[in-house]
Amino acid sequence: MSLLIRAARPGEAGLVLSFVRELAEYEKLSHEVEATEAMIAEALFAEHPRLFGALAEWNGEAVGFAVWFVNFSTFSGRHGVYLEDLYVRPSHRGKGIGKALLSHVAKQCVATGGTRLQWAVLDWNAPSIAFYKSLGAVMMDDWTLCRVTGAALTRLAEEAS
Repeated sequence: MSLLIRAARPGEAGLVLSFVRELAEYEKLSHEVEATEAMIAEALFAEHPRLFGALAEWNGEAVGFAVWFVNFSTFSGRHGVYLEDLYVRPSHRGKGIGKALLSHVAKQCVATGGTRLQWAVLDWNAPSIAFYKSLGAVMMDDWTLCRVTGAALTRLAEEAS
């Protein structure tokens, strides 16, 4: 059995989007997926990409993915990485693929001078929480994620002078 973690390549935006949809289904959030293959391709493969991605291949078959982007801490004065998605197909879990993907992202973070790797996990996802804790992740229970979208985002933007 062989595992390969590699960068997503141009022409694979459809594959990445298929993993996004599988993850959304697992998280019971399929109704929130608005992304298109073209949007994913633009984010990953533009001249100055805003998103970075890796695929996990098990014996040549794509079985998981991770996507991330650069963030910044004004407190530390340094950048880091925000892991947007990490997903391994259920049939391939327990083989070290998720850990290999997360290690790959951590390596990219460190290689570019990043000082922290962050992500969010749904509070009901006990298997993922246990997995992340086993790798040394600290749950940030004192922080609450905030989001403004849709009409509320438009209204807020219109208030800018």
